Amino acid sequence: MGVMLRSANGRKREMRYPIRAALCGAVLLILGSAATAAERLDPANPDHAILLGQKMNCSLNEGETILYWWQGGAMSRMPGEKDRHIFNVQGMNIRQCKNFEDAERGHGYRSVSRELLIYLDPDTNEVLRTWTNPWTGEEVEVLHVANDPVNMRGPAYARRPDGTGITFNGRFMKGRVWTTGFAPLFYTNPLAGDYQEYVGGTYHAMEMLNAYAYEDELLDPELPTLKRYTLSWARTSKWLPWMKMGDRPGMMIFTTVGKRVAGIDDLTEPLLSELRNNYPDYAEPPPLDDARPNVTSWSYFGSMTEPEGEWRQ
Repeated sequence: MGVMLRSANGRKREMRYPIRAALCGAVLLILGSAATAAERLDPANPDHAILLGQKMNCSLNEGETILYWWQGGAMSRMPGEKDRHIFNVQGMNIRQCKNFEDAERGHGYRSVSRELLIYLDPDTNEVLRTWTNPWTGEEVEVLHVANDPVNMRGPAYARRPDGTGITFNGRFMKGRVWTTGFAPLFYTNPLAGDYQEYVGGTYHAMEMLNAYAYEDELLDPELPTLKRYTLSWARTSKWLPWMKMGDRPGMMIFTTVGKRVAGIDDLTEPLLSELRNNYPDYAEPPPLDDARPNVTSWSYFGSMTEPEGEWRQ
């Protein structure tokens, strides 16, 4: 099956899998003849599997902006009491992908993104500026998630460094396709000091993402960007730093659903107004060559908050 790549200057040239030649421009676009069942991308072929993964992540078109939106709720779990619905949330992630070509590893891509998540009153859906902690009675300032950037550390390729080909981890059933991903997070807590291996405090969380698309779109070699895409995102973590829960036992559980949307104007309120008024940079993804270290909600809190109290030996 031939694949046409369109470069930034508009010239077309045919390439055949496995892709070996260097990409000649900013836009990867599949322009072959009308797709038939026999011509569809093959999930078992590493050179096709990387394209399927890229379509689920962003777009085959280098530099095309992809926007994700989601909403849901956040629960507290405290030993000895019933779980509480303490927040609603709305979030978005805006991204783009850069294409790569490696003589040994084949086609690759890397995504760069920014991400917002705002905390809302569970009854009124109003944006929370302050919050009264129900366990301590203290009123605290709410710090929304504003992570910039959230980037892939390096490109994903059709082949691993040892030369083995990747596989597509999606499941196909009755015209639909879905992927399930788990991100067990366990690393040095940027807020907890230098002796975490001795006294504890390691950052510990889990993120779970399910993504859903349609088989005909995903396997279509002429379609660089999915038209229909939905998702569910869940997270478990320790108490949010701004809640000022200290060493109290318990955890947070987030559960949301969402989808890709066409543009910023398709975001729901109050997220749309919050972005426009307070986070205007989040209307665009980072540059394709962004090399900054990633920001997490914990490191962002540390950059925005002065520590309280005084340490004494």
